[in-house]
Amino acid sequence: MTQTTTDQLPASSAESAGPPLLPPRSGGGHRAPRRADAGVVPVLAFAGITVAVMQTLLVPVIKDLPTLLGTAPSNATWVMTATLLAGAVATPIMGRLGDLYGKRRMLLASLGVMVIGSLICGFTSQLVIMIIGRALQGFAMGAIPLGIGLMRDELPRERLGSAMALMSSSIGVGGGLAVPGAALVAQHADWHALFFTAAGLGVLSMLLTLLIVPETPVRAPGRFDVAGALGLSAGLVALLLPITKGGDWGWGSPRTLVLFGAAALILLLWGVMELRIADPLVDLRTSARREVLLTNLASITVGVAFYAISLVLPQLLQLPKSTGYGLGQTMVVAGLCVAPLGLTMMFVAPVYARIAARRGPKVSLLLGMLIIGVGYGAGIGLMQAPWQTAVVAVVVGAGIGLAYSSLPALIVGAVDASETGAANGLNTLMRSIGTSVSSAVIGMVLAHMSQPLGSVTVPTMAGFRVSFLIATAAVALGVLVAAFLPSPRTSPPRPRPTDEVESTPTAPGSTTADAPATLAQLTDPAGFRGRVTNATGEPVPGATVTLIDRHGQQAGVTTAAPDGSYALAAPAAGTYVLTAAAPGHAPQATSATHFGAGTVADADLVLPATDSILHGTLLGGPHGTPLPDASVVVTDARGDVVTATATDTDGRWTLPHLPDDDYTLVFSAPGHQPTARAVQLTPGDRPAAPHAREIRLHPSATVAGTVLAPNGRPLADASVTLLEDGTVVAHTVTGPDGAYAFTDLAARHYTLSAAGYAPHAAPVSLANGAEAHLDLDLAHPAAGN
Repeated sequence: MTQTTTDQLPASSAESAGPPLLPPRSGGGHRAPRRADAGVVPVLAFAGITVAVMQTLLVPVIKDLPTLLGTAPSNATWVMTATLLAGAVATPIMGRLGDLYGKRRMLLASLGVMVIGSLICGFTSQLVIMIIGRALQGFAMGAIPLGIGLMRDELPRERLGSAMALMSSSIGVGGGLAVPGAALVAQHADWHALFFTAAGLGVLSMLLTLLIVPETPVRAPGRFDVAGALGLSAGLVALLLPITKGGDWGWGSPRTLVLFGAAALILLLWGVMELRIADPLVDLRTSARREVLLTNLASITVGVAFYAISLVLPQLLQLPKSTGYGLGQTMVVAGLCVAPLGLTMMFVAPVYARIAARRGPKVSLLLGMLIIGVGYGAGIGLMQAPWQTAVVAVVVGAGIGLAYSSLPALIVGAVDASETGAANGLNTLMRSIGTSVSSAVIGMVLAHMSQPLGSVTVPTMAGFRVSFLIATAAVALGVLVAAFLPSPRTSPPRPRPTDEVESTPTAPGSTTADAPATLAQLTDPAGFRGRVTNATGEPVPGATVTLIDRHGQQAGVTTAAPDGSYALAAPAAGTYVLTAAAPGHAPQATSATHFGAGTVADADLVLPATDSILHGTLLGGPHGTPLPDASVVVTDARGDVVTATATDTDGRWTLPHLPDDDYTLVFSAPGHQPTARAVQLTPGDRPAAPHAREIRLHPSATVAGTVLAPNGRPLADASVTLLEDGTVVAHTVTGPDGAYAFTDLAARHYTLSAAGYAPHAAPVSLANGAEAHLDLDLAHPAAGN
């Protein structure tokens, strides 16, 4: 047997896997592929409903609490107040913790605390212990923003709107359904069974979350702001205590006034501190954005409207008919009449998704608040029969469902994905403040507009109607606030034509022939002109140039000509922002001033090359030379191809910015062994300076030769097998010329076996890029005799 080897490379084997393009996140490896998200929405919605049950769990027995706990009525109200305060404090804190350490983890923690609180309440009738347990139950209110954040991270865009609507509405759904359910339990069992039922729901929700809901890889950078959490907690307690207890203490009492003053001072100092630290609990600058601020203010008014009906209708339904206006219904029937409030909120979630898809969440919010106003307005005259109260509950529930469904969409659309939990936590807090204000104001109205009935005092019909008027006024204020929310545009607006010039907006991706190429093409121009270039002064043709007015609205758009020039008309004199963007370049924005008709302002825009995290050079061959036209493919955690590119003549490759996720980069080139690299993109990676990486592909090896018979002629139909450590790697059968070949082999030690006559085996050692040629002589069986 003879052996010749050509293109021999060094025999040392390279590592089979190089370093990752980015280091993995500390404390964890790569995230496993996402599980099917079919059950995520119902499981998270069930968690939201379970948490919301805590708010109205004791409504059916609230009038009996002093007797059940053996205390004064003023002390018994702390059982409700503790839940409210704990929920208000926990909501923004748990949202921020979820952004930092995992939303699913914090959701399970919230539910676990709720279960512990429920069990504490279930085994006690002592006031202080009951208050502690109720505070732990209220701690679970942070589950609502955590669920919304998980949906944003895990669900595809087309399902996100309706899913968030259902999650947001779960507050009302749980509250509405809890009233008849709790009434039924309280009427036929010991009242402690309410808490054991709540604990069971909490355990079931935790199990479903563990089984169905995956943890999201999205993390916010920074660390938890302990001082901010303590300051916000102190400020909220100081604010909400006098709101909820002012009716008992007296609104002008020193205790009430001191707490209001302390709340103002604490929250002011807390705000100053939050603005000065790098990792605040609540990003006040983000919260001050127009869309976020107005959405949160509207949330307060919706919270007021939601709680008003929950306070009025159960009392009206249960008052005896001897009052002349009471409807004399049992606790269970009263709960059933209020139940449509929560059921309707659940059913309008799909309706919201259709409205928001066509008109945007602002329109659905305004429509929802208008429907609430109609429901309360009609309710002023529809209080004479149980069926009338059910109708009012349906109408108001539909409006609240639309409004609540719109709020998270408005917030999510205005903040970064890493801020979703904290931003929605703050929004949920605003709703809680609204319910607190509603409870205090309407409670005060009903207390002052009351009449004696035997040994007790009951609200009058006038008090109920004034309560509905207050809710109507609150929602009218909300409509006024929401009207100033910015409306998303579905298509680029056309600049207002003038006598001097009109610039035609051009959508990104259209050809430059459709857009104004140079200023000379405009007649009597009035606006801005200039060139879009890269850092070296070369033109960037096709760059999209957008003109934005001082209200944040688009005033014009065009694309740069082949020489990089652009021209845009300005609708009126004033200060504008010019932005330019192009693939492979970082966007650029600059402030520019237009001085009126007939004037043209020059504004050149320079786009630096994108400092993409995903870029580098692909090398190969015996000496590590650049590989042109090699393939670079990106797949996500589920194995789906996200994007692909090819290397240039110098072996360089660049990928556009990708959403934060786990990816696999696959590199391949003809004549080389493919390789893959794992990449984890997190929010914390974005500001980091990227580093180009050299990826080297190892040339593939080849084994080829001819199988010869004893007479030296090529042997056909001989079986040739390539083995590695006894394992078959490849197999072939020779043709008439006796030739065989094995290509695309890795650099390893193999055994080559041929059979047809007496078997003949020969060792083969291949290095990267090696090509071995072996002729194998097979002797006839008789030759061995």
